[in-house]
Amino acid sequence: MAAPPPNPVPVAYQTAGTSSAVPPWLNKGDNGWQMIAATLVGLQSVPGLVILYGSIVKKKWAVNSAFMALYAFAAVIICWVTWGYKMSFGHKLLPFWGKAGPALGQKFLLEWASLPETTQYYSNGELETAMIQPYYPMATMVWFQCVFAAITIILLGGSLLARMNIKAWMMFVPLWLTFSYTVGAFSLWGGGFLFHWGVMDYSGGYVIHLSSGIAGFTAAYWVGPRSRKDRERFPPNNVLLMLAGAGLLWMGWAGFNGGDPYAANIDSSMAVLNTNICAATSLLVWTGLDVGFFNKPSVIGAVQGMITGLVCITPGAGLVQGWAAIIMGILSGSVPWFTMMIVHKRSKLLQNIDDTLGVFHTHAVAGLLGGILTGIFAEPQLCKLFLPIISSRGGVYGGSGGKQVLKQIVGGLFIIGWNLVVTTIICNVINLVTPLRMSEEELQIGDDAVHGEEAYALWGDGDYDPSRHNPNYSGDKLPGHRASSGATQVV
Repeated sequence: MAAPPPNPVPVAYQTAGTSSAVPPWLNKGDNGWQMIAATLVGLQSVPGLVILYGSIVKKKWAVNSAFMALYAFAAVIICWVTWGYKMSFGHKLLPFWGKAGPALGQKFLLEWASLPETTQYYSNGELETAMIQPYYPMATMVWFQCVFAAITIILLGGSLLARMNIKAWMMFVPLWLTFSYTVGAFSLWGGGFLFHWGVMDYSGGYVIHLSSGIAGFTAAYWVGPRSRKDRERFPPNNVLLMLAGAGLLWMGWAGFNGGDPYAANIDSSMAVLNTNICAATSLLVWTGLDVGFFNKPSVIGAVQGMITGLVCITPGAGLVQGWAAIIMGILSGSVPWFTMMIVHKRSKLLQNIDDTLGVFHTHAVAGLLGGILTGIFAEPQLCKLFLPIISSRGGVYGGSGGKQVLKQIVGGLFIIGWNLVVTTIICNVINLVTPLRMSEEELQIGDDAVHGEEAYALWGDGDYDPSRHNPNYSGDKLPGHRASSGATQVV
C-alpha cells in the first residue's frame, strides 16, 4: 500500500487532533496578536496613564492622581468579569444593553469566541453579515475588551484630579462602568441598536473617548473645582516622566486600534498605520499653532496634540485612507486647540467647570470630530472589511454616504445625552453617602493628608527623618517634626 501523501500544512498548524488545548477553530496568529494588543492597551493605563497623571499634576497631587488610575484599573477588572462583559457583549436585554452575568467559568471562557447579537440581516430578512466569531477563545475576547473599559474610566478621571474624595472615586468607578460604559459598548459594538443601524465606531471614538470626555466634564461640575491656589498655579512636577507616560500611550495605540478587527489581518495593518499618521500630524499642527500664537512650543501642548490625533483617528482607523488620516490629523490638531485655547477662555460655562486635564477638549471634542469625519471619509472597500452593513461608505464617496454623516451625529448625540444624565445621577447618589470633594484641609495639604505618602519625600521637601538628616540625633523625636503617618511606613 502506498504511503499517504505528506501534509503540506506545518505540524504546528495541524490543529485537529493534535492537542485538546489547540481546537480546530483556533488560529494561533490571531490569538497571539489579540493578546498582545490587549497587553498594549493595558500598558497604556498601567503604567502609561499612571505615570502621565502622576507627573503632569502639581507635586502635592502626584500620588493621588497616579493611585486613582491604578485603583480604577484593578476595580474594573473585577467588575468586568463579574457582570460587565456580558452587559456589553452578551445577549440582548434591551436594544442598548446586554444581560448581566459572570464571565468566570471554564466552560464559557474556553469556548470559541463570539458576539451573539452581531448577526446582521437585510430588511427582507436575508443574512448580510454573519455573527462576529474570531478564531480564538472567549477568554481572549473578555480580556481584550476589559482593558478598553478600564482605560475609559481612567481617562474620565483626568477631569477630576486634585480634589475628588478618594472614597467617592472608589464608588464612582463600578457604578459608572455598570450604568454608562456598558450601554455605549453594547449599543455600538455588542450588537445594539446603533451597531445594526450602521453607526461607525471602529475602536472607540464614541464608546471610549466621547463618553469619557462628557462624563468627566459632567462629574467635574458635580465634584466642584480644585482649590483656588491649585487653579491659579498647577505646574507639572516632572515633564520628562510625563513624556514617558505619553510615549506609552502613543505606542500602545497600536493595540488599541490594531486589535479591533479581532484578527491579525490587512485591516489591522491599515489601522495601525493610519493611527500613527494622524497622531504625528496632529502633534505637529498643535505645536505649530502654539509657536504661531505664543511664540513657544509647549511640551504639554505637543502631548495634547498627540492625544487629540490618536482620539480623532480611533473611530475610523481601519476605515479611511492614508490621505484622509492626514486631513483628520490637521483638524484634530486645530479644532480642539481652538476650543481649549480660545473658546474655553471666553466661555463662562467652561471656565466655571474645572476639568483638570482638559479631557472635554482632548477626548470629547476630538472623539466627536473623529466620528463625524469618519462618516465623511470612510472608504467603501475598507468598510466591507469591517462593518456589518457592507454598503457603508463616507459622504465623499456618494451614494448612502450623506446619510452616514447623519448617523454619526445621531450616534454621538446618544452617547452625549446618556452620559450627561447617568453621570449626574451617579454623582448625586454617591454624594448622599460620602462627599464628592475632599475637605479643605486635604485640598491644602495634598497627598500627605489623603494617603500619608508623598511622591518625592526629600529632605526639606517632605517628612523629615532626624535619624538620617540630623547628626546630633539621639533617639528622641525633635520638636516641630512629625513621624510618617502613611499606610506604608519606613521600617
